[in-house]
Amino acid sequence: MINGHTKIYGILGRPVAHSLSPAMHNAAFQELGINAVYVPFPVTDLAQALAGLRGLGLGGASVTIPFKEEIIPLIEELDPQAARMAAVNTVVNRDGRLVGYNTDWLGAVTALKAQTGIAGEHILLLGAGGAARAIAFGILEHGGKVTITDIDASRAKNLAKDMGVEAIPMDALGQCPASILINATPVGMAPDLHGLPIEPNLLSRFSLVMDIVYRPLLTRLLREAQAHGARIIDGLQMLIHQATAQFELWTGREAPLETMTQAAYAALEEEG
Repeated sequence: MINGHTKIYGILGRPVAHSLSPAMHNAAFQELGINAVYVPFPVTDLAQALAGLRGLGLGGASVTIPFKEEIIPLIEELDPQAARMAAVNTVVNRDGRLVGYNTDWLGAVTALKAQTGIAGEHILLLGAGGAARAIAFGILEHGGKVTITDIDASRAKNLAKDMGVEAIPMDALGQCPASILINATPVGMAPDLHGLPIEPNLLSRFSLVMDIVYRPLLTRLLREAQAHGARIIDGLQMLIHQATAQFELWTGREAPLETMTQAAYAALEEEG
């Protein structure tokens, strides 16, 4: 029951109506008997939204597109890892002082480690946006090697320079010796159900393929990868694990992983 003692959390973004985060976090609050609620906040003015967060005493918030970089100069403190990634996806309100974190990289690493080791592995990363930046950071932190490519070659080069890794053009993917592939682009996301971010004949090169797209859950990339004998990781895995890390930052409690996982898959299934 929501009452005068209920702690409020939410997600700041535009759009946010489609977010699965409320389903996950509210299920976790209920499971652990925490008097809290998590709601979506569609934001048009980020600075005003953060002033409201402080003024209303919200416990914290998730931060999503398009505000992960814009938020940095608007908060009081930045976790060193978030500073190195230059992106924030989690805010914790410490008595009116907003502290920014990034749990996206933890989500990616945890999803990968459930299927493979990372140290010494060579990973080809498709995309050079905010998600790719967090994923590359996590892989490098755990001793992996990253090669980056993007349809926008200059964007790939800029991210590669920031991360100290190699960028290659899309037409050179056949020469990349990576054994793991991660799609960090929106290619294949509904309604683009037939989209494929890499030529299908190249998929036989990879033993493991991960897609951060989760609408649909089984993207064409993952179907093609399975057909070529690769193991796959669907896009909900990164989302779930970054959310459990957020939950623990906000509450200081161990997140109920199974409950949050079931809630995410159930919410996605309800969408049809």
